[in-house]
Amino acid sequence: MDYVVRTVRAEEWERAKEIRLAALCDPAAPIAFLETYDHSVARPDAFWQERTANAAAGEHVRQFVAEAPDGGWAGTVSVLVERPGTEPGFGEAAEMDQSHLVGVYVRPEHRGRGVVDALFREAVDWSWSLSGPPLERVRLHVHEANSRAEAAYRRIGFTPTGATLPMQGDPTALELEFEIRRPLSGGGG
Repeated sequence: MDYVVRTVRAEEWERAKEIRLAALCDPAAPIAFLETYDHSVARPDAFWQERTANAAAGEHVRQFVAEAPDGGWAGTVSVLVERPGTEPGFGEAAEMDQSHLVGVYVRPEHRGRGVVDALFREAVDWSWSLSGPPLERVRLHVHEANSRAEAAYRRIGFTPTGATLPMQGDPTALELEFEIRRPLSGGGG
């Protein structure tokens, strides 16, 4: 794979905005994302600047991008750090130290080339590398009708937890929780 996966840079806010808006135009957007194109495109530049700066700093959130050989962004994923006693990012408050993958998107012309796998490897590795109490798991949610995304997540190693949430805006549909647990350390000295 000739893609480079790296952290977004604060000054790349316009590119971060562009790929988010592209994701929200994808045919799967209504079941993949919790916001709409119309809502996001109306946000001021200051919103995108702050969002990108926070994702670049990586204290509580980190955004990764997959850069194609031509320099274009092929895909992205963001990681939210969730710790007990903090405000929940999605669903209920965290019961353990964990991270949550959100905003997963690979442009259609780059799908099937290992981009999502590379993004997830970077996101999971970053989660395991954080200082403080070690994260116990990395989780994500997928709409019950998003079989393409679910198949990719399973292939990468995520497994269903059995937990579900009603879909925001459509309580008749469910978001399914998937996770990867932190590998046990090989001990012994």
